[in-house]
Amino acid sequence: MTRLAGISGRKAVRAFERAGFVASRPEGSHVTLKKPGYPVLVIPLHREVSPFLLRSQVKRAGLTEEEFLRLV
Repeated sequence: MTRLAGISGRKAVRAFERAGFVASRPEGSHVTLKKPGYPVLVIPLHREVSPFLLRSQVKRAGLTEEEFLRLV
């Protein structure tokens, strides 16, 4: 099991907010996060976000897995 397993969408959004991203209101079951100079991130508000999706969004945010896990 990976270190990114078991993280909910809401926890992921809070971690990205701590990293400086600004979240929009939920659009359906997803939240859009924006930060100048970075690609837009879209996080589903599921009970558990897929580790594969989370890993790709962490890389797009310019973070390492370790940095992200400290923010969670």
